[in-house]
Amino acid sequence: MKQKIYITDEERKKCRKVADAFAELENEDIDIVVADAGRYGFVRLLYYDEAYGFDKAVCYTESTELFDALWKDWLNGQLFQIALENRPLMDLEYEDIFRSLPKPKQEELMSKRHYFAQRSGISNA
Repeated sequence: MKQKIYITDEERKKCRKVADAFAELENEDIDIVVADAGRYGFVRLLYYDEAYGFDKAVCYTESTELFDALWKDWLNGQLFQIALENRPLMDLEYEDIFRSLPKPKQEELMSKRHYFAQRSGISNA
């Protein structure tokens, strides 16, 4: 029988702060949904389809892992929007899109990581 992993009370508080820090994105075009799954942790819901709902759900019991996943979702969403405005970039991977941006734009995007880290209380981000 597979051992079940539950979230600690301390990590629950930290994950809640991370989820709240990214909650402001609900008004943006990027679909980032995080649900509190009680003692099982926090669930990141992905790939929403109106007819079928969410296609994928990933559960997190550690706040740093949740932060990294949400950050990656946010950054990739921003890079996708940039590629939509500059069609030749659409054929590139996200890392290549980022590298093709001018340094000031790269710094602007990366400053948001620091912003989200401060809001969520995550250090070393």
